[in-house]
Amino acid sequence: MTEKEILAKLVSFEILSKESNLPIIDWISTYIKSHGVDTVYVYSQDKNQASLHCRIGPSVDGGVILSGHTDVVPAKGQPWKTNPFELVEKDGKLYGRGACDMKGFLACFLSVLPKMVKANLKKPIYFAFSYDEEIGCISAPELVRNILNFYPEKPKYAIIGEPSMMQPIVGQKGILDVLTEVNGSEGHSSGIHKEVSAIHESARLVLWLENKMKSLANSIINKHFSPPYSTIHVGKFNGGIATNVVANKVTLEWEIRSIPQYTTTAILSEFEDYCRELEKEKQQLFPDFKIKNTKLHPPVPCLETNINESIVELIFEVSGNTSVSYVSYATEAGQFAEVGLESVICGPGSIEQAHRANEYISVAQMKLGVEMIEKIVYKLSV
Repeated sequence: MTEKEILAKLVSFEILSKESNLPIIDWISTYIKSHGVDTVYVYSQDKNQASLHCRIGPSVDGGVILSGHTDVVPAKGQPWKTNPFELVEKDGKLYGRGACDMKGFLACFLSVLPKMVKANLKKPIYFAFSYDEEIGCISAPELVRNILNFYPEKPKYAIIGEPSMMQPIVGQKGILDVLTEVNGSEGHSSGIHKEVSAIHESARLVLWLENKMKSLANSIINKHFSPPYSTIHVGKFNGGIATNVVANKVTLEWEIRSIPQYTTTAILSEFEDYCRELEKEKQQLFPDFKIKNTKLHPPVPCLETNINESIVELIFEVSGNTSVSYVSYATEAGQFAEVGLESVICGPGSIEQAHRANEYISVAQMKLGVEMIEKIVYKLSV
């Protein structure tokens, strides 16, 4: 199958985060097995989802992992001009949900599998497919651990093929999403002086988060990133039933995107300290006042690959690009690097197309992606 044919098949699977990805994983496994390569499933606790990995080539140290996720963000409610789950080619562009982010990369290396099998590889190539990346890179840590424990040898490199226009990316921000629940007192708005409004106190929390970001922007920066500091953003705020009722419940969801010099957990710890201070103050008026913070996923670590690491030289050679970039979005690359694998982000397509209506990847970028994989095969065969 060509990369375009494989991409059409992958796009046809409407696999959203938190939903079972077994249909697409089973198809990928069957395709890989048809070329004589065994696959390994890494199931979720409820067996409803699975990551997948495999090895092509000899059992020796120093191999390369090619990794990507199988889930996509929803298309419902977006103004698509075509069926988002049917690949459509027009004017040199391939349209479909996930075509760019990041099934295009999966299609590139799957299409090169026949050449990998026939090549005289001196170092192995591994495929790694994850799930629930779009909601916090949920499955990658277990997938990476399973790869390292399953094979007797140790891979050296990991290439995460998020859309980068084939530009090598050596740094990313970490990310953490948090749910904050505020429990105040309920009463008539005329008696606000006797109540503790969950909305009013939540507003103080939002202001603290904004002021924290401002202080970080003036103190701890990394000029590689844009913006060059850790950011904090409140994306959802819900509470209240009427203008004349003091709100007793509020929930807000917010995120931290941190530069390597300042972790997401450090920011959350400082926020927790402020919450405890506010609780102590307001419980004098309403003893049941409470603020609860819940991590919506484990913290996703930053990526900070030193440009002197050998993977940078390798990615320069195979991608054709000889400069590096840094991004403010999070990927699974930091999780591969966390266990000692030299890791970079490099894949076909533009991140500007990700998560949009009428998402596409160009035929030209797909060709470059295939060429990069073919160069990796050559490098590991000589």
